[in-house]
Amino acid sequence: MDQKIALITGASRGLGAALAEALAPSHHVIAVARTTGALEELDDRIKAKGGQAILAPMDVNNADAMAHLCRSIFDRWGKVDFWAHTAVHAAPIGPAATMDEKDWEKSIQLNVKTTGILIPYVTPLLGANGWAMFFEDTHAGEKFFGAYGASKSAQIALAQSWAKECENTGPVVKIMTPPAMPTATRARFFPGEDRSGLSAPSAVAETLLQEYLAN
Repeated sequence: MDQKIALITGASRGLGAALAEALAPSHHVIAVARTTGALEELDDRIKAKGGQAILAPMDVNNADAMAHLCRSIFDRWGKVDFWAHTAVHAAPIGPAATMDEKDWEKSIQLNVKTTGILIPYVTPLLGANGWAMFFEDTHAGEKFFGAYGASKSAQIALAQSWAKECENTGPVVKIMTPPAMPTATRARFFPGEDRSGLSAPSAVAETLLQEYLAN
């Protein structure tokens, strides 16, 4: 049987981890993130469901490391069936006029530059039949969301261009807009928020994957 492969960049927590768990019953998951402990906890949850994962504790900003990973995936499996890019730098909210230069640079590096590097790396692995998924944030353009919103919008613009370029040839590129979830990123933006009404990442992941898993 042809084993399906899922690559999740930013898999240690939140939506990335939830997507990895949701895919685990049907895919061999390659989970990429910097936080080793969180990846190991994810691996435990995946194994508890009878799934398998390869943990890649690395910084997705390290282009050489990501190139090596993609080559290793090609050498072992020759493909990736599904790629979800959930890694993001969430700069603290605040006025654009007081934006921290280091946070701005980190936002551009991870949210824009790294995305632009990873798309060419992963495209050959996806081929014509693979799926890629990116995640839009509706806060772009709102007050105090300058660094995060601008860099996230640029990331989505890259993904939208790629999606249009692939319409007739594949892979399938989807830009999804998840509902608000009680993630660490959201907690940075809205500390003290009542999180009881937010959507669980596990439920959101199941919904986002419905179309892909139905194919």
